Amino acid sequence: MRLVTACLLLSAMAASLPAWSGSTFAGGADVRSASVDAALPSPPAWLGELDRLYDAQVRVAGLEDRRFKPEQWWTVVRPLIDGARGFRSEDTGRSAEGRPLRHVSWGEGDTRVLLWSQMHGDESTASMALADLFHFLGGHADHPLVQRLRQGTTLHVLPIVNPDGAARFQRRNAQGIDINRDARALVSPEARVLHDLRERVQPDYGFNLHDQQVGYRVGASDRGTAIALLAPAFNEARDVDASRGRAIEVAVAIRAVLEPYIGGYIAKWDDTYNPRAFGDLTAKAGVSTLLIESGGIEGDLHKQRLRKLNFLALVGALDAIASRSHVGLAHARYDELPRNGRPWPDLLVKGGTLLLPGQPPAQVDVLVDFSEPLLERGGRIEDIGDLADTDARRTIDARGLYILPFAPAVADAGPTGFSPGAPAYFLLSRDAAGSEPVWTLAGDVDPARPAP
Repeated sequence: MRLVTACLLLSAMAASLPAWSGSTFAGGADVRSASVDAALPSPPAWLGELDRLYDAQVRVAGLEDRRFKPEQWWTVVRPLIDGARGFRSEDTGRSAEGRPLRHVSWGEGDTRVLLWSQMHGDESTASMALADLFHFLGGHADHPLVQRLRQGTTLHVLPIVNPDGAARFQRRNAQGIDINRDARALVSPEARVLHDLRERVQPDYGFNLHDQQVGYRVGASDRGTAIALLAPAFNEARDVDASRGRAIEVAVAIRAVLEPYIGGYIAKWDDTYNPRAFGDLTAKAGVSTLLIESGGIEGDLHKQRLRKLNFLALVGALDAIASRSHVGLAHARYDELPRNGRPWPDLLVKGGTLLLPGQPPAQVDVLVDFSEPLLERGGRIEDIGDLADTDARRTIDARGLYILPFAPAVADAGPTGFSPGAPAYFLLSRDAAGSEPVWTLAGDVDPARPAP
């Protein structure tokens, strides 16, 4: 009888897991089959229903491309955060170039939560998810989750901390400063606004929302990190006090939400203390702080799947805080997450014969990295030679083919124009004259012909 009961329980749990279109990731693992871990808390009972509601009624239109201007984001979001929906909004400062920095608040609870996004201007996934969160909170006032969050928390959000960087889709602000390394000196106006808001709000919990390199692996595996978590250290000894312990518990609650989707593709950031970083200094101020880093899912070109996972993770974290259901969750379920492994480069072209003007033929491998890895745009040559021991996210077998560089690479690097650091412009051809090309890389990969 106990065996029958256990089987029925497992069947019911499996049936309740949310469906995920295209849930097989690079490496061939099925994320649903990889997600079963009896030692973890069960996924929240509301997860399947919210998953379906997100697709039908929550996801905000107008942010399908992850490269958007800050003005575009606010145009989309402004109707979602009016006072009739329970939101309060204020301009709380200006960027280096004078763009507004806006503080959005919502909720009536005693527990104060501060969330900030896109302090690196090219890390936009969480900003898209925050738009969805605003839509959910303001547009579904009668939903039990929304009611629980309203009564249990007051949210303070500083979206797009680096609007000047976002306007250019670059990491640093208009002054060339990495805002996430300006928490101590507070040289940039954006860092001062975030710091002053934290001092004014005195939050109990903080969420530092980022994107990380697509190439990061989960530990020593070949699996790409979809999302990495961190409860940052507040001192060099990396001690765990009560405040950091609460952050770790919330991280476990987030993991319980994400496992049905990306089990095996979740990692943990290095917790070495950095006295210049906002997450670390927010933790040092006594705030239970969580870092969420969105990596990449192969085929998720504009991180729309990761956008949804961010939304679900944030709702799961906030619900755990509002209901205090994170209290007592086992720290081991966080500690056991593999660390981010070394990042893999983007593209390896193996074994082609390189032909350069005035040079003898050479059989080589060519390594290419892209400024936009998921879209394979902005390619630059990273290395040339014997790269047989190099792993890459994608490999093209060029044995029997000729590698023929062409302009504008000639104008950008070295006497031959084809060397590490140069833009990646070359074709693969069956003949040395290039009259039988089988594939061309002109900086960007042609999406209609991604491989020979």
